[in-house]
Amino acid sequence: MNRQCPASYRHPAALTHVELTWIDRRIEQWLRFGHRADEQTLNGSRSIASFAPGSVFAFVRWASDDLGTTVSRVDIVRAVETGSPFQTLPFVRPGGEILLRVDSWPKVERVLEAIDAIEGLGIDPADAAPEYWRHLHHRTTAGHEPRAYTRAQHSAWLKRREVTS
Repeated sequence: MNRQCPASYRHPAALTHVELTWIDRRIEQWLRFGHRADEQTLNGSRSIASFAPGSVFAFVRWASDDLGTTVSRVDIVRAVETGSPFQTLPFVRPGGEILLRVDSWPKVERVLEAIDAIEGLGIDPADAAPEYWRHLHHRTTAGHEPRAYTRAQHSAWLKRREVTS
């Protein structure tokens, strides 16, 4: 016998929330890409963007003080299902699957250029293969030149995703 849970008992999928702050030339946190499920403005400089499970987004953080830059970082994260294991990172609740984590502005710039190149192919970076973000993380962290993302790689990813869904 197949029973379904009544609609009143179902819980909506928990969202991953990203706290964004923008105080010009002091704290600049923004999303480079990602499909927001919800967005809430807290005040003129703070907001919260929310992502559905499985969504991939790029979260960029930059901060400075009187002596110069104190933080330059980009994280590419996949929002996880409730009950799934996840990694924690600042300003992301509860956390997510970190596909890429890069610190220092030269490396952050390289990642932003890779994102631009994917968009140049007419591909939404939020739909790119997760293994490409891991590749980019490892190559950038090691100081090596990463391979470019290709339409053929993207097509293969879409077919794999279709078969496993």
